[in-house]
Amino acid sequence: MNPWFCLLLAGMAEVGFTYFLKMSEGLTRIWPTFGFILMAGLSFTLMTKAMAHLPLSTVYAVWCGVGIAGTALMSMLLLGETVTLLKAACLLLLVISVVGLKVLA
Repeated sequence: MNPWFCLLLAGMAEVGFTYFLKMSEGLTRIWPTFGFILMAGLSFTLMTKAMAHLPLSTVYAVWCGVGIAGTALMSMLLLGETVTLLKAACLLLLVISVVGLKVLA
């Protein structure tokens, strides 16, 4: 599988595990806790596959960037977090940075 695709999926799984972590209410609810464990395992497995072909610094930066941007968007869309122009601008800068890392890798 393409390492960049693995990395993108790993970042998306990171968004999933942060969502389930929030829904687990401190790991006290069984099904969201199970979802958290499953998504975290998937995220780290896919990130490991990407690391076999891409530099560690690039993999980690992109994984964090996708996770941060995705989690922020998910929080705004699903959990009612407020959207401000400054937040949107910061997320745009993050996306531009991740794209730049891919171009330079």
